[in-house]
Amino acid sequence: MPKTVVKASVLEHTLIGPQVRRLTFAAPILAQQALPGQFVHVKVTESIVPLLRRPISIADVNPDNGTLTLIYRIVGQGTSLLAEVKPGGQLDIMGPLGNGFSLETERPLLVGGGIGLAPMVYLAKSLCPRPITIIMGGRNKEEMYWQEIFQSLCRSIHITTDDGSLGRQGFTVDALSDMLSADTFDIVYACGPQPMLEGVARLATAKNIRCQVSLEDHMACGVGACLSCTCAATDGKRRKVCADGPVFWAEEVFS
Repeated sequence: MPKTVVKASVLEHTLIGPQVRRLTFAAPILAQQALPGQFVHVKVTESIVPLLRRPISIADVNPDNGTLTLIYRIVGQGTSLLAEVKPGGQLDIMGPLGNGFSLETERPLLVGGGIGLAPMVYLAKSLCPRPITIIMGGRNKEEMYWQEIFQSLCRSIHITTDDGSLGRQGFTVDALSDMLSADTFDIVYACGPQPMLEGVARLATAKNIRCQVSLEDHMACGVGACLSCTCAATDGKRRKVCADGPVFWAEEVFS
């Protein structure tokens, strides 16, 4: 299907954590279309370098105000240029792209690691007022600015940090194992590093609980034409993360 490309005005652009920024821009057409789990392809309009757009997951949408919010980490040339854009500046946005999460659930459990928590914000907002439990993980207390973001969206928040400076010391999959044994959920949603996703999928499968994972991958075109972001699927074929995903049922990509 045709992709929408718009010139979007930046409304807010703030630092919320170590090398992490929250960006809100006006794009009424995209705000009416975007689904939780989808992403946009972003280009700083004043620059021709880098040549390729940067894929960034949608963290929030306000259809009434016609705005979208992204939360991203500054990791390279593209996001460094994006970080310099001030309110009032213009961005070239393509989207919304990819397939999003299924919202068919009554007892959802969300699992996010690091910047993988960004798409979980819009997902949690879309699942309200259903009772939402979330496990969020990071390296240390300094990275857990997410707690404030999810406070009004989730009934129950569980935190893990690698160094134990906040919440439980360890990884999200450690907490997930205990939670799946202690409570009843009808679906697990996950986004974060690949090892985390594999662990989440394995535990959910063992408990016979539906599981959706959002994959993170390097992308070029963002629309399934260049094949740079393909991943192996359990049926022996390959899937395009940008077009077939980024959200997959766990059994599609993890055996």
